[in-house]
Amino acid sequence: MMRPWILPMLLVLCGSAVAAVLFFEGSPGPAAALLPAFLALAGVNSPLIFPRSIGALDAQRRGVLDGRPVVFWRPGCKYCVRLRIRLGRNARQLHWVNIWRDPAGAAAVRAANFGNETVPTVVVAGRPHTNPDPEWVRGQLSPST
Repeated sequence: MMRPWILPMLLVLCGSAVAAVLFFEGSPGPAAALLPAFLALAGVNSPLIFPRSIGALDAQRRGVLDGRPVVFWRPGCKYCVRLRIRLGRNARQLHWVNIWRDPAGAAAVRAANFGNETVPTVVVAGRPHTNPDPEWVRGQLSPST
């Protein structure tokens, strides 16, 4: 359970340490600028911005039942973050699978991407799409969801 928080916590600790050193060396301006930058990076890489991940098999089953896309992602992926942010509130309508926490999800991504774990991989109606445009993904959501 703690593994997803390792990178964000390291970013917070490193940012705090760098800001403290700069502050005590007499550079409060750069310290004040660096700390929020590190905190923003920690927030973007934290599990907080992504909807709760489910297992790949469950996501695929749900996707077939309700017609919603399945998004395979991993923490720290800037393209996954871009997709999540650009989808905004609509992101909660998709089924999210963290491939670092689900071996079946990682296997599904490798099968769709010639052995590579390239994310985000979005599966719509059984067809995988690697790093699709967020607007296209939004268009795949039915108006009723």
